[in-house]
Amino acid sequence: MARLYEVDRHDLARLLHGQPSYRVRQVWDGLYRRALRPSEMTDLPSSLRLRLGEELGLSLAEERRRSSADGQTVKWLWRLPDGAVVESVLMHYRRRSSVCVSSQAGCAMRCAFCATGQAGFTRHLSAGEIVEQVLAAIREARPRRLSNVVFMGMGEPLANFEAVWRAVRRLHADVGISARHITLSTVGIVPGIVRLTAEPLPVGLAVSLHAANDALRDRIVPVNRRYPLGLLADACRRYVDGSGRRLSLEWALIDQVNDSPEDARQLAQFATPLRAHVNLIPLNPTPGYGAPGSPPAVVSAFAAQLRRLAVNATVRVTRGADIDAACGQLAGMSSATP
Repeated sequence: MARLYEVDRHDLARLLHGQPSYRVRQVWDGLYRRALRPSEMTDLPSSLRLRLGEELGLSLAEERRRSSADGQTVKWLWRLPDGAVVESVLMHYRRRSSVCVSSQAGCAMRCAFCATGQAGFTRHLSAGEIVEQVLAAIREARPRRLSNVVFMGMGEPLANFEAVWRAVRRLHADVGISARHITLSTVGIVPGIVRLTAEPLPVGLAVSLHAANDALRDRIVPVNRRYPLGLLADACRRYVDGSGRRLSLEWALIDQVNDSPEDARQLAQFATPLRAHVNLIPLNPTPGYGAPGSPPAVVSAFAAQLRRLAVNATVRVTRGADIDAACGQLAGMSSATP
């Protein structure tokens, strides 16, 4: 069976052969701009709705859904047609809603403190599987408008660049999400940052840094051995200069690992030439990593030191930790307790 969000306009036109010419635009608009399932497109003849539903199946089967105690965060576990599982997270804020999507089932980057990396790599997701996560979140968020998409779920987006970029183009052109409200995260895949810089859409870039000296970063972010900090800084500088966008640096604060005054000084040295914004994230617990997050007093002192060093730094408010939906906690564990 063809998958609903894998077909392009040409495929859809072939499927709708014999229908009035405007049907392709009508169905395409219904799928993406209006985020409707075929059965919900009441402006189509019922026979066509039924046919579309029979011939174009969904890729994501909801296996489990969990909501945070405050009701502001929803996490899905999706099962894909081949049995692989991924997670995505919808977050409501006062003025906006945002979805965190996965780009791979699992992850090969092996960051020590990340549940996804601890679980290993299964496969890349297709562009349609990525876009379908966003459309599910749009439907769930109604009547609120989903305005932001962050590629910060399971996987390394820049290691799956082709599919991720096709998804970005479709989200921008067909779903109507501004490129400036789409952010790709990376642990530092330098060739991917270079490719991103050359693309025309001004999407945001967030680099998961976590250490600003090579010895420590080699240990907690193993990809640094291939793309050390000097190469990463050069690629980030090209992105900032080429895109005109502000770079974000993500820093998970780990107790007595990367939260000392010297760590803050090294981070400031890395961030300042790039005019980067720093997001500080107290480490969220994962089963495979024993070190705890930095205590609140240490987090505050670290942030204060960065500001004294003229670095724009904020402490991210943890969302969804009670349902293992916070940063670094997505693992796609279908056997987890709901």
